[in-house]
Amino acid sequence: MRAEPVWYPSPQYAQGSHLEGLMAALGVSGYDALYRMSVEHPDRFWARTLELLGIEWFEPYRQFVDLSRGPEWPEWFVGGRLNLAHNAVTRHTQGPRSVRGKPAAALPALIWEGEDGKIVQYNFRELELAVAQASNAFAALGVRRGDRVGLFLPMLPETAIAALAVARLGAIFIPLFSGFGAQAVGSRLADAEAKLLVTADGFFRRGARVPMKSVAEEAAALAPSVERVVIVRRLGGPSPVGSGETAVRSGRDIYWDDLVPQQATTAPTESMSSMDPFMLIYTSGTTGRPKGTVHYHAGFPLKAAQDLAHLFDLRAGEVLFWFTDMGWMMGPWAILGGLALGATVVLYEGAPDYPSPDRLWALVARHRVTHLGLSPTLVRALVPFGTEPVRKHDLSTLRVLGSTGEPWNPEPYLWLFHEVGRGRCPIINYSGGTEVSGGLLGCVTHRPIKPAGFNTAVPGIQARVLDDSGRPVKNAVGELAVLAPWPGMTRGFWRDRGRYHQTYWSRFPNVWVHGDWALEDDDGHWFILGRSDDTLKIAGKRVGPAELESAAAGHAAVRESAAVGVPDELKGETAALFVVLRPGFDPSDKLAEEIREKVAEQLGKPLKPQSVQFVSDLPKTRNAKVMRRLIRAAYLGEATGDTSALENPWAIDAIRTARNSG
Repeated sequence: MRAEPVWYPSPQYAQGSHLEGLMAALGVSGYDALYRMSVEHPDRFWARTLELLGIEWFEPYRQFVDLSRGPEWPEWFVGGRLNLAHNAVTRHTQGPRSVRGKPAAALPALIWEGEDGKIVQYNFRELELAVAQASNAFAALGVRRGDRVGLFLPMLPETAIAALAVARLGAIFIPLFSGFGAQAVGSRLADAEAKLLVTADGFFRRGARVPMKSVAEEAAALAPSVERVVIVRRLGGPSPVGSGETAVRSGRDIYWDDLVPQQATTAPTESMSSMDPFMLIYTSGTTGRPKGTVHYHAGFPLKAAQDLAHLFDLRAGEVLFWFTDMGWMMGPWAILGGLALGATVVLYEGAPDYPSPDRLWALVARHRVTHLGLSPTLVRALVPFGTEPVRKHDLSTLRVLGSTGEPWNPEPYLWLFHEVGRGRCPIINYSGGTEVSGGLLGCVTHRPIKPAGFNTAVPGIQARVLDDSGRPVKNAVGELAVLAPWPGMTRGFWRDRGRYHQTYWSRFPNVWVHGDWALEDDDGHWFILGRSDDTLKIAGKRVGPAELESAAAGHAAVRESAAVGVPDELKGETAALFVVLRPGFDPSDKLAEEIREKVAEQLGKPLKPQSVQFVSDLPKTRNAKVMRRLIRAAYLGEATGDTSALENPWAIDAIRTARNSG
């Protein structure tokens, strides 16, 4: 790819940056030398990085990493003890720290805006008190170190507070997408054996009241381990079982405001080993149940802070708004990473274009956002409104634009760059995933940026593009791989060590193969070209085909099905579902819509398939493996290649017919 850069570095972005300070501290000249040191001497790189970021340890680590169990199972910061809640909140309230002459404790930490216009703000001192109260409340409900707590919440102030409170206790939170159906929530709670569920009565979306409590009740019924349910009163309503200590003792459900505000505003902070888990976040693969990725106190939060510092150059006192949900990696990433850097994190509840197309830009102007993160899908949805909604608002506070979730196409990328960033703000393209705690590839403001690309592997990540033999290649498409472990990589999958190894470490010895097709050009710029496995990425949200297929199987008419990702102009990718019917059922548009609704009911409306195609059989190998890759190729009119392994190659023709008749 011989694209020319669209953005070039300037003194404005280099001077005073995190990278400039790190280069000086390490005694290296230039970004390329810094990157080399980060992968050749990661112990020095990380020690200085964490020192400059101000990360505090209750007990210092005595060894950077122990690889005695192999690169798949590293032990980071051996002997170190810390707590992410302390580093995200408490340390900003202690001592004489100040930012531009203002005490750090008085700086805004969280700003929340509801779709109805309500705004709530916490400075770091107020957030510290709120987290302590929530921590005491959860302890009163029996939550102890190592217990799992489900967070089925929209983006509310209580969402961040609850996550930090769980971590402060030494427990483990499970963030769950607010748009999930009961089956999706319940299966994750059951797999994690969650003890407590924190949810909301609902939230506002496009002016409508979206109920959550009924979904949460159904989900809790599917997870016998759930003993208590705490409900944030967003929409309003009567208390379910009373209030205060009576409710704590006698009933399963209690409202947040009947419990939390009554607690003391001081609470102990658990001293956690560097590798103690704090979060179990689920991501979907190509087969089987969702994967529970395990993240630890000296992993995900430190990498989130590092990436926000080194790539996005987010500084103390600046304002970060990433349009996301707590159930996806970028929610915890923005909250934990942004707060750790002493920045302000903005949370928004509703739709980006309601009640008018300029809602997002008005929010940016109102809260003086400096760092704005959007997915390519969202940008594509905003482009048709034109530039008038953008230009109605003063966006001069914007300094950096961010994007993640899926590959770009050029037109919306350039629209964001020219119309929103006015050609002056770099777009920090960012790609990695839930399992890696952030980015493998990104952009830094010390190198030129090519449209839709990445100008570097993230510092500390020894990334390469490998061919089918595992050899590094340039200017050729291959597998994105990482040749050495790094802090932040998942500590395996929850109670499934074998699946973790098979997913990432089985292709080449001692090499993490990420599952993306990538290309690195002669200039050292990278491009992501899509997933190399069957995982779907719908509007930037990864979901396994098996989950969609299992949901469809809930309809009485469905004998079996196969879900594949197909291009979508708005979402980037969406699902097409190929269904084989049981005897006694006939294809019809009505039946197709019923099956689509069944999937939406189980998994949530955002994951509703775009289409349902009825076929008499699915192409399978002789060992009965459904060949989704061939289904997708045939449906899109692409070459299917060798089909000799199929038991029923004629099934491919039916897929092509479905495409032509659609």
